[in-house]
Amino acid sequence: MKEDIERFLTYLTVEKGFSENTISAYRNDLNNDLATFAERAISKRGAMPSWANFSRQDMLGYMLGLKERGYAATTQARKVAATKSFLSFMVSDGVLKGNPTDNVASPKVGRPLPKPISISQVFRLLEQPGKLATPEASRDKAMLRLLYASGMRVSELVSLNLDDIIKDDGCVRCFGKGKKERLIPVVPAMLAIQEYIEKGRPHHTNNNKKTALFLNRRGERLTRQGLWQILKRYAKSADLGEEITPHTLRHSFATHMLSGGADLRSVQELLGHANISTTQVYTHLTTDHIRRTYDKAHPRAKQAVQDK
Repeated sequence: MKEDIERFLTYLTVEKGFSENTISAYRNDLNNDLATFAERAISKRGAMPSWANFSRQDMLGYMLGLKERGYAATTQARKVAATKSFLSFMVSDGVLKGNPTDNVASPKVGRPLPKPISISQVFRLLEQPGKLATPEASRDKAMLRLLYASGMRVSELVSLNLDDIIKDDGCVRCFGKGKKERLIPVVPAMLAIQEYIEKGRPHHTNNNKKTALFLNRRGERLTRQGLWQILKRYAKSADLGEEITPHTLRHSFATHMLSGGADLRSVQELLGHANISTTQVYTHLTTDHIRRTYDKAHPRAKQAVQDK
């Protein structure tokens, strides 16, 4: 049964252009959870373990098992979504006549609002690497400024190569989900990037064949985990608490752009969102901020609060 899953993963890689991280998540959900459960459930009925024998009742049992094992609602929803995609593939491939997940509702998940930080907090964070005079600090200054200037995902940033920096145009070429290419203006970060390339990066490699933009001390491409550790260290020194993640700068970029008057469609393009409804989440944050500012500043709003 796992052979079928590998065929599906190959399809996602070749035909859909999914990233390695996404494929890894699918493999974990389908191989470690779904396939193990399906083989056990089908064998208990005395049938041959095969996706052709995976029924709607099996699917409901799988979902119940996820809930009983204490998985968060978001995790349950992700695993069920992966299962639905896989079984749809099996139907289109002719292995299944019908999809056992048809009319099976996915777990409901409340969409959490992203948590940005204020402009002053961002500036405080961006100032931290400048307090040090090391090649690593030069790299970190460029990375943090680029994250906030572009709003790109962490996976996109660590995947950047030297030739993705288009100095003359003040842009970065970025490949997002589904390997979709987009150009992002990053003028506020370009000086820090150039200083890192010219002065900081050479300390991390003697090999001109290295194409990765951001390197660790061993001269290898910096990983997402490595970036997260770096960010946590600077967030602590900036006294920003423990809740800062690499995605915080992406959320802050979007929120501050919209608060500053950028239109929703432009922010969608900059973030690389396929659907504008994903970008609309940030309008709730800016609306809340406007409302709080209004309530705090308008004399009639203050009076209305007192009259309650």
